[in-house]
Amino acid sequence: MTRDPSSTSDRKVYIRTFGCQMNVYDTGKMKAQLARDGYAETEVLDEADLVIVNTCSVREKPELKVHSFLGEARKLKRERRGELTIAVAGCVAQQEGRKLLDRYPDLDLVFGPDAVPRIRQMVAQSLEGRGRAEQILDTDFLDADDYIFSPEIDPAAEARVGGFVTIQKGCDNKCTFCIVPATRGAELSRPSAEIVAEVRALVARGVQEITLLGQNVNSYGLKVPGEKTFAQLLYAVAAVPGVARIRYTTSHPRDMGPDVVQAYRDLPQLTSHLHLPVQSGSDAVLKRMKRFYTRERYLRLVADLRDARPDLVLSTDFIVGFPGETEADIDDTMTLLDAVRFHSSFSFKYSPRPGTPALRLIDRGDEVPPDVAQARLVRLQQRQREISVEENRALEGQTLDVLVEGPSRHDSGVICGRSGTFKTVNFPGGLDLVGQTVPVHILRGFTNSLRGEMVVGR
Repeated sequence: MTRDPSSTSDRKVYIRTFGCQMNVYDTGKMKAQLARDGYAETEVLDEADLVIVNTCSVREKPELKVHSFLGEARKLKRERRGELTIAVAGCVAQQEGRKLLDRYPDLDLVFGPDAVPRIRQMVAQSLEGRGRAEQILDTDFLDADDYIFSPEIDPAAEARVGGFVTIQKGCDNKCTFCIVPATRGAELSRPSAEIVAEVRALVARGVQEITLLGQNVNSYGLKVPGEKTFAQLLYAVAAVPGVARIRYTTSHPRDMGPDVVQAYRDLPQLTSHLHLPVQSGSDAVLKRMKRFYTRERYLRLVADLRDARPDLVLSTDFIVGFPGETEADIDDTMTLLDAVRFHSSFSFKYSPRPGTPALRLIDRGDEVPPDVAQARLVRLQQRQREISVEENRALEGQTLDVLVEGPSRHDSGVICGRSGTFKTVNFPGGLDLVGQTVPVHILRGFTNSLRGEMVVGR
């Protein structure tokens, strides 16, 4: 299907998003900006005039998926005789830059996260240059004085119960396994007044649950004289009328202070779920990762948090097979898993990332054989599944307050919501309950979800 590129009435954009919530948030910002130029979102690739793939490079697997998807989009462009604009955004774009344009001459745009607020100008420039084989590259990091946090609201926000709000960009930590500082740039805190204004705008559209986003939210505001700390920001967001729940991600254990722990005592809007990445239970591995906390420090923080909020549910991240990891190290990780009893975790084999310091550990011969790393991952994930089932079955017979989000993806006549501990709860009900918080009696606990029935007349 060929479309008139000069028409502004029927343009459609297809965006494929890989990676973390920050990429999902950036995608929403791009959709909002492009809507001002007449682009409507489509979920059908063949309908698109503009295709954007928003990429992740934290691990190798999502990066490989990006190249696979680009094959589909480029095929469609050939069928259209070039009448399609293809853009690569996000962390792979930042990491690879010119290499992507050289590898795929039919790409039109490659731009990093800092360029998201300029998406309209880049697309317009690309359309003006169509037919002249003009490619656009924008992967410059902006200085703090020049960076603009896009104020637009995702057009889909009105249909959602929860919404994301970014509070910072970039990261100043130097974890040896992580490519984020190279792809997202230096840490920069967004002005708190802008954050609260966006929260108010989302609430006005019916959003009740706010998730604050940053690479290391606990360091928010610390490098800006006179700015709020992260704990003070939590109190400010909680003070916005209509905010029923507050979540945040990602939190670095090193930087979580007693003021944030105190917020769990003071703020009922702050949900009883925290994602607190530990990565490893071994002090030796944590030191090589440059995480700057010990196993004991992490466990002490967990104890303080649970003292402040006894029903707190924790999830985490694990990396297994990090260079130099021994059997004793993985045993330490397993015992930490049992000690904390995370309700869920994201666990992966170590994935070498370009330009990261951990590559030097591989160069000196510390690489863990892939089959050994895989066996350790299987062992960890099996134990995690056992704990997840045990913790979820312990909820059978209890009644939880569930914020209804929408229909279940698997069963007709069944709706889905989240408890205050971020548990997915499925139960029979109508879509008229979306946006309401209702009591649900839990009948069955599974590995990743709960099944229940709504309590009527409570």
